[in-house]
Amino acid sequence: MAKLPNIIITGTPGTGKSTHCELLAEATNLKHLSINQVAKDNDCFESYDEELKSWTVDEDKLLDTIEDDVKKGGYIIDWHVCDIFPKSWIDLVVVLRTDNKMLFDRLTARSYSEKKIEENIDAEIMQVILDEARDAYDEEIVIELQSNESEEIDSNVERITAWVEQWKKNNNESED
Repeated sequence: MAKLPNIIITGTPGTGKSTHCELLAEATNLKHLSINQVAKDNDCFESYDEELKSWTVDEDKLLDTIEDDVKKGGYIIDWHVCDIFPKSWIDLVVVLRTDNKMLFDRLTARSYSEKKIEENIDAEIMQVILDEARDAYDEEIVIELQSNESEEIDSNVERITAWVEQWKKNNNESED
């Protein structure tokens, strides 16, 4: 059994996943695992979509690349997809949500194409990632948090940090 939990921080691009993960890694000493970076570093790509200017990840290669490490526990997994990770690896799934106007502004600032912005805002409106998380994992480990203002981000980080501390107490008490 892992001595530290694995957490997925997921949401539509632009909802603040990386910001949350960086702050959480600092607060909890868990490792921030940026799936985008892992995919780049290990060439876990199948193809490139010219229209959307984005890579399609080879999910099997990606999972093989991270499996040994993640199974040990102690990771904050940062990606806009959550349902590829086996249930047995994951202790908490946090789905970040952002208001459409704010999301539009964030994606525009990233120079996303009009089509890519529209696709991501539609996904947020239809709560695609939240539904995927709820379908893939047990209801009690999936939480939805708002990520619009810095105060919400701070509150979210505090809440998740408290969860990590409680998880450690609940799962490591027999070893003390």
